[in-house]
Amino acid sequence: MTKASDLFVQCLENEGVEYLFGVPGEENLDMLDSLSRSKKIELILTRHEQGAGFMAATYARHTGKTGVCMATLGPGATNLVTAAAYAQLGGMPILMVTGQKPIKKSKQGRFQILDVVDMMGPITKFTHQLASADNIPSRVREAIRLAEEEKPGASHIEFPEDVADEQTDSVPIKPSLSRRPIAEAKAVRAATKKIESAKSPILVIGGGANRTTTGRMLTQFIEKTGIPFVTTQLGKGVVDETNKEFMGCAALSANDFVHSAIESADLIINVGHDVIEKPPFFMKDGGTEVIHVSMNTAEVDPVYFPQIEVIGDIGNAIWQMKEDIVPSGSWNFDAMYKARAAEEEHTATMDDDMRCPIYPPHLVKVIREQMPADGIICLDNGVYKIWFARNYKARQANTVLLDNALATMGAGLPSAMASAMVYPDRKVMAICGDGGFMMNSQEMETAVRLKLNITVLILNDSSYGMIRWKQANMGFKDWGLTYDNPDFVKYAESYGAHGHRITSAKNLQETIDKCLNSEGVHLIDCPVDYSDNDRILNNEIKELSAKI
Repeated sequence: MTKASDLFVQCLENEGVEYLFGVPGEENLDMLDSLSRSKKIELILTRHEQGAGFMAATYARHTGKTGVCMATLGPGATNLVTAAAYAQLGGMPILMVTGQKPIKKSKQGRFQILDVVDMMGPITKFTHQLASADNIPSRVREAIRLAEEEKPGASHIEFPEDVADEQTDSVPIKPSLSRRPIAEAKAVRAATKKIESAKSPILVIGGGANRTTTGRMLTQFIEKTGIPFVTTQLGKGVVDETNKEFMGCAALSANDFVHSAIESADLIINVGHDVIEKPPFFMKDGGTEVIHVSMNTAEVDPVYFPQIEVIGDIGNAIWQMKEDIVPSGSWNFDAMYKARAAEEEHTATMDDDMRCPIYPPHLVKVIREQMPADGIICLDNGVYKIWFARNYKARQANTVLLDNALATMGAGLPSAMASAMVYPDRKVMAICGDGGFMMNSQEMETAVRLKLNITVLILNDSSYGMIRWKQANMGFKDWGLTYDNPDFVKYAESYGAHGHRITSAKNLQETIDKCLNSEGVHLIDCPVDYSDNDRILNNEIKELSAKI
């Protein structure tokens, strides 16, 4: 016979789990004791459940394997809700394990007790309360199977403390061999025939294309055909964006240079479309036709109703299309290249601006020059995300981690920490606004304790800058969105990290270079000048792109 909590840990080991991120509580102590004897799973103790969930989700994004996190009942479980939504919308497989009071006999009434399973229902793919130790193997296997199944997302198991102490003769269930279905040949033929007969086809690469081997297949397809491509924010890096065929990232909702490129196409090959992202284009009756290439059928609405759907493993579908297609000599991409040239020309007028506080386009240029091709930047949520999505050319998949799904603040630092754990030999930088950083700044202690090598760049404008930009755009007065910050250099040093303060644009480049090439946790307090955001992003870009 085996103790239930020991069996639970054995099931996680059986699934290849390497880390368990979390903040344990009283109701997790059996599980914690079982983990202490595991030779395969390392407990990563965080300072907030949200940090644990974000780290688990980012681990999953990099590896494709389920990230596991743990919290206690009540407030511990509610603190995981944001991370659950982050993983669910972002397509990152996680398993959340929460404790609960004894369910068969309790002497504490309803103290701290919420219906966590019901609470997790709308934001997970699977949620279940364990009522018997005998069911642990099947429930753990099912939770992880569903978390990893396309589209990946969040799962949840509630583990009551009296169940955790039970004895059982159950044993772990081995994961099954599973192959994803491939696209039907006639659908592939219909798609390639449509592409061959088009005049100006374009590829739009979305978040669903950010899967193993898909980038390789898309690169080969682009090399063979020469068809230009654009990306959504979650599609960045799937194909190397230094390729001449890259026409930009849809960082703004509309009226950008990249939208001009898309609008010049007479056929859109929409790869890995995910409705959680802001649409990079809108369909209309009699307008540009769309080929939908995805693991899942299209969710049809008034602005998205594709004419051809190629459903199956995306990498395989693109490979089939590449093998079948004959590039057309009549394709013309001049309008797309003209739009891209105009965008790069516009960026070049701004990215050498050496003012201090630092100008966002210059910041992006400096970081891109300092970061190697496999370096990872992890963005929190703020207006700087738009500048990086537009101007930072991603060289590899998952080297620009930004959240364009839930778009939550507070994820940048934990994401960088998980990235540094998965890839200890790569340069990793968290890029956070001062508002987002302070939402999970306590994880600086975790980063120092784990001896991680990361750089945390704080863009300091003493305000919620994204909302101020929207406020200006809507014609409201500048009010209600400013605050004071601590001395971030002293704050970093109080955790045992290294603090740096930017005093000039020249100093920015030198400091980033020093931090990226030094061990330990480094924090950079960087003043940022957002005064031109409204003029450039809301007006200038719209006017210039309209002239193309």
